[in-house]
Amino acid sequence: MSAPIFRDPIQDGAADPVVVRKEGTGEYWMFYTNRRAQMDEPGFGWIHGSPIGIAVSSDGGASWHYRGTVKGLDAPGDNGLNTHWAPEIIWAEGQYHMFLSYITGTPTHWKVPRTITHFTSPDLENWTRVGPLKLSSGNCIDACVFKSPDGLWRMWFKDEGQGSSTWSATSTDLMDWTLEGLVLPGSPDAPPHEGPNVFELGGYYWLITDEWRGQAAYRSDDTINWTRQGLIGTEPGSDPMDKKFVRHADVVVNRDHAAIYYFTHCLWDEVSQAAGPPDIAARATAIHHARLTVVDGKLVFERDVPADLALLA
Repeated sequence: MSAPIFRDPIQDGAADPVVVRKEGTGEYWMFYTNRRAQMDEPGFGWIHGSPIGIAVSSDGGASWHYRGTVKGLDAPGDNGLNTHWAPEIIWAEGQYHMFLSYITGTPTHWKVPRTITHFTSPDLENWTRVGPLKLSSGNCIDACVFKSPDGLWRMWFKDEGQGSSTWSATSTDLMDWTLEGLVLPGSPDAPPHEGPNVFELGGYYWLITDEWRGQAAYRSDDTINWTRQGLIGTEPGSDPMDKKFVRHADVVVNRDHAAIYYFTHCLWDEVSQAAGPPDIAARATAIHHARLTVVDGKLVFERDVPADLALLA
């Protein structure tokens, strides 16, 4: 099964999914960048101005139902339409934490400031703003947060201002963060990338990043020192809508395997049309899921095999 499990019913631009279980229920909530794929905007305006969409599953991730968009995420004084990207959401310290990539307004180009902003919630529905984080530059997006074996909360994020590289910061309480440093270099020394995601599976820690040609996989014993394994998600799936590269993903571990949630540009040929989708139809995206396991110390991606989250409910 590699068929799409969800497409946004309003703009058909669902991207950058993160999946979290709602505590005390059997529900999983998916939050995603709700790109305005159907808007005839100049330049990259259609990627900006995006809210965060929500879909909910009550059957272990087998099916998803649209629930609208998250309200109340705009910065004070930012009137009008603003840009929300790639939220990271975890349950920790008795509440949910969201780390949102935030851009003021709806720019048509890439060269604008970006911040990662922290919010908290008791219920995944009502969010309180904590504030923006001061990190390695003013162009940081795509946060991932995981508690490392050294007892620290660690955040990995993309620094677009430094070659699309991955950096890290640490915290003892998820509120105050200290910059740690460069984790994976980007251009010109290594492949530029985005969307870092860290998880534990099969006795190892794993870091995946989106290199826009599949997901680069790295293995670690401590979440600090990483060894590159190679690319996963480069081969097409069996479904006609799952033939393109696996893009910006989230991973939910279920005992001996994991579900990887990712999106594809299902109608855009990213190789021959490298400048971008040639028309509105090609902007469409779809969310899929697949199964991850660890075999002989290697991360194995099974694109046509669904992963069941029901046991975690």
